[in-house]
This record gives sequence, C-alpha cells and structure tokens, in this order.
Amino acid sequence: MPQRRRLVAGNWKMHTTVAEAVTLAEAIRASLPAQPGCDVVLLPPFVSLWAVGRHIAGDSRLQLGAQNVHWAPPGAHTGEIAAAMLVDLCRFVLIGHSERRQEFGETDRLVHRKLEAALTAGLLPIVAVGESQAQHDAGRARAVVAAQTRAAFGGCSEDEAARCAVAYEPRWAIGTGRAAAGSDAVSAADAIRRALRAMFGPVADTIRILYGGSVDQDNAPGLFAEPAIDGALVGGASLRPGPFCAIVAAAGSLG
Repeated sequence: MPQRRRLVAGNWKMHTTVAEAVTLAEAIRASLPAQPGCDVVLLPPFVSLWAVGRHIAGDSRLQLGAQNVHWAPPGAHTGEIAAAMLVDLCRFVLIGHSERRQEFGETDRLVHRKLEAALTAGLLPIVAVGESQAQHDAGRARAVVAAQTRAAFGGCSEDEAARCAVAYEPRWAIGTGRAAAGSDAVSAADAIRRALRAMFGPVADTIRILYGGSVDQDNAPGLFAEPAIDGALVGGASLRPGPFCAIVAAAGSLG
C-alpha cells in the first residue's frame, strides 16, 4: 500500500477581515514547525485569498485553498466564483462541506458538478462527505458516506481521482465540540475507501482521507494514530495559531 503524506487543512469559514486574515497567517507561520512533516493548507474566505497568498508566497510549508467554487464556467452567476478564477490564487478547493449541504441545499449532484469544474480547471479538490445525526443514530453512517462518495466521483478518471482528497465530517460534529469516536471515524474512512476502490481500483489507495469535526490539539493525536486517517479538516481550532500548529505537529510526527 502506498505511503500517503498527511494533510491538515484549516477552514477559516466566514471569519476574519482581510487584515485579520493576514495577521492570522503570519501567526501560523511563526508557530509552524520548521519541517511540518505533512501538507498544510489554509482556507481563508474568498476576499482574503489574494492577500494571504501573497503573504505566504515562498513559504513551502503552507499552501492555499478556497472554501467553495461554482460549478459553471465564468458567466452570468452574480456573486459566485468560477474555478477558472481561482487557479491563479490557490491550488486547493473545498467542495461539499456540510454547512454548504445543510444551509444552502447543496445536493450530491451539485457537489459532483463542482468537483468536475475544479478538476477541469486543474485545482486539487478536498471533497467533504458525512452523515446527519439522525442517519448516525440509525446506523447508516457507512452507507451514507459511501453513497456520497460514489455520487461525487462518478464519471471521474483514475488520474482525476488521484488528485483529490476526501474529508469525512459527520454533520453532528461540526462546531459542536463533539468529535467522532476513533472507531466511528475509522469505520467511515473504511467505507469511503471501499467505495473508492470499487470505482478506481488500486488508485484509491493513494487518495487521502481526512477527518473533520471538532478536531483540536487534544483529540488529533488519537485520530492520527489510526492508519485509516490521513489528516484533518480543521474548523474552529484553525483560527488559533497555537492549537492549529499543535495539530499540524501531531500529524507530522505520526505521518
């Protein structure tokens, strides 16, 4: 099985002004290990992509990503951002976050179209999947994340799939302080990996599977100790340089 380099992505969500984003990026740079031992991606709001990107340019420890993308090419879609608009600003893009699915009604079909657009533009997608509280309580977590994975990646080539990562983020753990138990995260990651293998064969074993959902410096080492977990999609803790860099250090030391 190929060795997968761990990935830690900090999703700043709808936080920080441009000035605050630059200050946060600088604080993370100052606290980051000299050799993180994993890939580190910052996901600031759209309005701060250029400023943060300019600030971290030349620092090989940090990469930049967007929190969302529209599925269509540039055109009459007021307020939206096309993939072609992002390629000069960042390498990564987050697709299908649970808040997008829940608050904005993004369907599996829309997530698939966004993934297609991102891949066509040359971006590196992080595709988020995860079940609701009701689905979790009903014992349907594995079935739900497998179905979401198949829906997102349907029609992708092996080469396209290899450029992606998948983030398992149970909806009931987002912003609640209640992280999934290690056994739940591993079970979901296994279901995702099985779905990918059925679609892409051995290439599936090169795709990184992250965990997201109330990740902090205390629970990160335990999550990263699981071979099935290849990193983290970090929310609230990514707004605090100390805890975020501690998560990075844990990923690097166990990678």
